[in-house]
Amino acid sequence: MDINIKTLSDLPGTAAAILQKFPKDRVFMFFAEMSAGKTTFIKAICAELGVMDLVSSPTYSIVNEYNSAKEIIYHFDFYRIKSESEAFDIGFEEYIFSGNYCLIEWPEKIKNLWPPHYLKIEIQIVSEAERLITVTPE
Repeated sequence: MDINIKTLSDLPGTAAAILQKFPKDRVFMFFAEMSAGKTTFIKAICAELGVMDLVSSPTYSIVNEYNSAKEIIYHFDFYRIKSESEAFDIGFEEYIFSGNYCLIEWPEKIKNLWPPHYLKIEIQIVSEAERLITVTPE
């Protein structure tokens, strides 16, 4: 599934379309270069899931927990970890097998801890405002 995002106003509809097309998926891994819009897109997904909390990058805390009316959503950012053992130490495996949404930035830093099934979301920069989002179930 490829989606061309021309403006930020395209993100809510894109988030809704992904959640509708992949209703059983709970682990979303975001692949993109720095400043491509991973956290911005995660904010749109959280809004679609009914999160009322402030959504921000957990760059230093590694994981943020958000509440919706129906469930808990976990947001990970592994950019600053130095080894996979740091993710293991925070109980990462318990999170991803919890059945709750897990939205993961910089998953390439924890490759050996990936679950057998996840939704791969790649964000490519097309121009300053435009992005190409590719969604692939893995």
